[in-house]
Amino acid sequence: MQLKKTDSRIDTYILKSADFAIPILTYLRDLVHIYCPEATETMKWSFPHFEYKGSILCNMASFKQHCSLGFWHGSRLSDPNNALALGEKASMGHLGKIRKIDDLPDESILGDFIIQSMQLIDAGVKVVREPKPSVSKELDVPEYFLNAMTSKARQTFDNFSYSQKKEYVVWITQAKTEATRERRMATAVEWLEEGKIRLWKYAAK
Repeated sequence: MQLKKTDSRIDTYILKSADFAIPILTYLRDLVHIYCPEATETMKWSFPHFEYKGSILCNMASFKQHCSLGFWHGSRLSDPNNALALGEKASMGHLGKIRKIDDLPDESILGDFIIQSMQLIDAGVKVVREPKPSVSKELDVPEYFLNAMTSKARQTFDNFSYSQKKEYVVWITQAKTEATRERRMATAVEWLEEGKIRLWKYAAK
C-alpha cells in the first residue's frame, strides 16, 4: 500500500480553519489521495495544493464562512453533470462556496474530476492563462507646461517615450515654489529644444 505524501503544514492549516471547515477540508484531502495515490501535498500562495508528477492537480482553501476546491485544469474537464463553476464564477473555486459536505457533488463525480486532471497531466496538457489586457498609459501633462513649450520643444516632447515624458512632468510638478517651477520649465524647454531627455547628464555616452 502506497503511503500518502502528506505535508504537516496542511495539517496545521486544517486545524487552524473554522470549525465548519475542518471536516470539509479533511474529506477533500482524503478524497484526493484515494483517487490519486501519487498525489503530493504542498503549500502554495498560503493554501493547500496537491501535485501529481510535479504539476498542480488541484487546491483547496478555507475562508471565514466557506471552503473552496479548484482544479488546475478545470476549464478542460468533462462535466456532464454541470457540477463545475467556470469563468468568473470559478473565482470562488470550481465548486462554488462549500459550507458543508452536503454542498459537494457525489464522491464519484469528484473522483472523476481528479482522474481527468491526472490524465490531462499525463498527456502533457498545459494551462494557458488569458493575458491581461494591456492598459494604455496616459500621462497628465500640466497645461502650463505645454503652454511654456516652443514648437520645437513640443515636437521633441511628443516623440519621447512615456517614461521620458514622465521624468520631465514629475520634475516640474514637484517644484516647491512657483519660482522654482518657472526655472525648471525654462530649463526643460531649453533641453527639449536640444532633443535632450530629462536625465541626459547621466545617460550612457
